[in-house]
Amino acid sequence: MCDLIHYRLDGGLALIGLARPPVNALDQRLRAELVAACERAAADIRVQAIILYGVHGLFSAGADIGELGTDACFAEPDLPSALVRLTAIHKPLIAALGKLALGGALELALACGYRIGEPGTRVGLAEINLGLLPGAGGTQRLPRLIGAESALNLILSGEQIDAERARRLGILDRIASSAGQLLEEACAYANELIECAAPARPAQAWPKPAEDLPDDFLARYRAEHEPRWKSRLAPRLVLSALEAACLLPLEEGLARELALFKQAEASRQSKALRHVYFAEREAARIPGVGPEVTLRRQDKVAVVGAGAMGTGIAMSFADAGIPVALLERDGGALERGLLRIRTLYQARLKRRKLSAAQLRQRMDLLFGTLDYNDLADADLVIEAVGEKPDLKRQLFLSLESLCKPGAILATSASSLDIDAIAASLQRPQDLIGVHFFRPANVMRLVEVVRGEATAPEVLATVLKVVRRIGKLPVICGAGQGSIGERMLEPYAREAHRLVLEGATPAQVDGVLTGLDLNMGVFSMLDLAGIDTSFLTRGATPHDQSYCRIAQALCALGRHGQKTGRGFYLYEGQSRQEDHEVSALAAQLAGELGVARRAIDDLEIHDRCLLMLINEGIRLLDEGIALRASDIDLVWINGYGFPAHLGGPLHYAEQMGLDQVLDGIRRYRQALGDYGELWFRPAPLLERLVAAGATRVERI
Repeated sequence: MCDLIHYRLDGGLALIGLARPPVNALDQRLRAELVAACERAAADIRVQAIILYGVHGLFSAGADIGELGTDACFAEPDLPSALVRLTAIHKPLIAALGKLALGGALELALACGYRIGEPGTRVGLAEINLGLLPGAGGTQRLPRLIGAESALNLILSGEQIDAERARRLGILDRIASSAGQLLEEACAYANELIECAAPARPAQAWPKPAEDLPDDFLARYRAEHEPRWKSRLAPRLVLSALEAACLLPLEEGLARELALFKQAEASRQSKALRHVYFAEREAARIPGVGPEVTLRRQDKVAVVGAGAMGTGIAMSFADAGIPVALLERDGGALERGLLRIRTLYQARLKRRKLSAAQLRQRMDLLFGTLDYNDLADADLVIEAVGEKPDLKRQLFLSLESLCKPGAILATSASSLDIDAIAASLQRPQDLIGVHFFRPANVMRLVEVVRGEATAPEVLATVLKVVRRIGKLPVICGAGQGSIGERMLEPYAREAHRLVLEGATPAQVDGVLTGLDLNMGVFSMLDLAGIDTSFLTRGATPHDQSYCRIAQALCALGRHGQKTGRGFYLYEGQSRQEDHEVSALAAQLAGELGVARRAIDDLEIHDRCLLMLINEGIRLLDEGIALRASDIDLVWINGYGFPAHLGGPLHYAEQMGLDQVLDGIRRYRQALGDYGELWFRPAPLLERLVAAGATRVERI
């Protein structure tokens, strides 16, 4: 056979190994060789059973995602037809699932008659995360194996489940005693099947997948879950495919599934989610920093500041099993910080997300201190104090003299230029920014800010440790504000200006959440606390044109959810409009000479989104962002921009860059002096449109 397949005979068994490093992705070449090997074994009278396995321990991570949207995806043999051919073989096929069997790989295993895993095996159908549904029999064979309800929940969650749960559900028939014994025990299982003359495929466990369910189960399931799906297409297509599994014979169900898969694959949402998938992998690439860079040790971490941000950062390291010292100057503040951490862990314990032993283990990894000398042996020190330049400069001067040579010094600042901090240090090469998002123990995104003097090994080390704690690092250049906050300012500016001009906070937020953003501008500011927002800092002479509402609310003690009043009124978890805010906006508009009028939803969408996009393109042009896709990751993971829209700059590409530019120019003219001041197209956007470009990239 070719180098993609290892084929050998062992008595009456044909052992067929997948050997396409690194993850045995089921591309067209591997599919063709796999089918050829299985049909060769089927035709060999010496072979009584066939075992499929991964040569290097891992079975397969599924389809080759790079083929999606190309002709290769359905080049013969495509995966659906290849698996139908395997099910026609009249000899037992046993799938020996090492480590992973995800997506198309699990569908391959489902096409086999029997399945055995190892203790560490994980299986799942994760296509939903790419805006797809299983397209090679997953929505038809899985319900017939474990029932419609269990199959539906597994497919819609995209969850990877462990071997024991897979065995209980009925996906696995057996679990080998160890990974090293998997192939040997698979052979023993195959010989047992031969001895008892087992059929090539056992009888279906659930020939009628919905047999035990109410007649209206699928309709009720849709009604219950559709509000959470918002505008996402893939969950609805999954439900349609499961309905086919319940109502149609297998052959017709497979045809229906394939048609639905092709509909999903061609959708804008799936293209956007595939963009996000590749963006995350591209974000790990550091231009000019190769694998030859020697990383620094990262065995002990310290966090300065036991406020909400500092405690969240400390928890992130403890969750990953990394010892962390938490330093505060004030004993009461330290005590409150440690209590906050314990309370959050106890809440996880109550929700059964954490065991009592795990809680103790994490708390044992946390060391509270008031003594700066306890930071002397730390490998990484992260400051999480207030956004005050002089305070941070003085802190880093102290840390520089205290910490051991080679220790990495990191600031969590989001609005300050770290190069300004580095200018006063003797070892600026050791300084880097790590901007966590609130709550830091929950949010996945970390903007890693590379200063002009930051050493390559410092950057590479921090990226690795951020990934080690389960976060997504995105590289950001130094400047006044990170990628996210720079883009938030014009986005929020337009939201506030629109309220001055006559919209209501609820109307603005409704347009944005109607686009499937997690929350609108005003509900986000109420959640974060209006008093902590950049809107109240008075940073530019133009603030009064739109920030006066936020400043006025703060003066009234209306800081958001924590005070029960902000842009909205709060009672427990419920939020309602407050007409006093509209009256305040009208009063301020009169003082500022802003004409009020009725504003339609399209104008709200355009003004907020065009300014968000424009600033993102400006950041790319300035080199603050390395890639357009990095900007998309920041806004998806840090600000709740819907992943199925691909992020702001992917969304701009779908709108058409020429339309984005035309919209900015139109509002610049229509909004008078305000438009002249703020609606200035990014030079890169103008260059891209002039060049006829359809993608956002630096030129």
